[in-house]
Amino acid sequence: MNSISLASGVVPEFGPVETIKAAAFGGFDAVGLWIEPPLWTPAVLRDARLALADSGLELLDVEVIWIKPDSDLADHQRCVDIGAQLGAKNVLCVSADPDMAATAAKLNALCRHAEPSGMRVALEFGVFTEVKTIGAATAVLNAVDHPLAALLIDPIHVDRSGGTAQEIAAVPRAWLPYAQFCDASANRPDPNDFDAVIIDAIDLRLQCGDGVLPLAAMLAALPHAIPLSIELRSKALREGFPDASERSAAVAKATRAWLARSLPTG
Repeated sequence: MNSISLASGVVPEFGPVETIKAAAFGGFDAVGLWIEPPLWTPAVLRDARLALADSGLELLDVEVIWIKPDSDLADHQRCVDIGAQLGAKNVLCVSADPDMAATAAKLNALCRHAEPSGMRVALEFGVFTEVKTIGAATAVLNAVDHPLAALLIDPIHVDRSGGTAQEIAAVPRAWLPYAQFCDASANRPDPNDFDAVIIDAIDLRLQCGDGVLPLAAMLAALPHAIPLSIELRSKALREGFPDASERSAAVAKATRAWLARSLPTG
């Protein structure tokens, strides 16, 4: 069965130590952390490292680097550096820069900065970004042309951008160190309605198997046993499970049950 990681977006109102403890309580194999460099004082970094060590969890990813036309590369590099100090395997990036050549150049610079740690620099596409489709992301990564560059697949963004499992299957395997997973309803927001797109992404995601996305086909299109970051941003979950650990446990239980039903046997 795929290893699963608690994405920071599942518990957005909690800090890094609480997120790590929740992931451990829930029985996740790994965890993801939200990094806002100005808030990561030496004390915060120290406490997060201690919590990770105590938990025994892998740090699957840190997020998020927003590439913008006026981005300060030093700020993005700081996010990479914090991730490296924590032992993160991947750093998640999205682009708000409409210049695809500039996006590729910035991603290449981040990949080169990440070389000492070997951290993968994963580009996430979606209609809420300037890299809106899997095809656009593929073009950017071809331009980046660096072995640390990666593509992050998230089923809700594949679906909302009109993507398919067949397109996922065509992605070079070396670009896919991990993926995000969740389910969603059939009610696709208007891609031109930014507010509706964001609400769909941060409030309306569903537990795996509770929606209509072709998750089994998407999982089959990814590399075998790929680690899954369970990116289940959900207002219903936040309200139904105000305790971070209980929320984590509910998500882990539902995810493992869905995986058990969906993976081939024999």
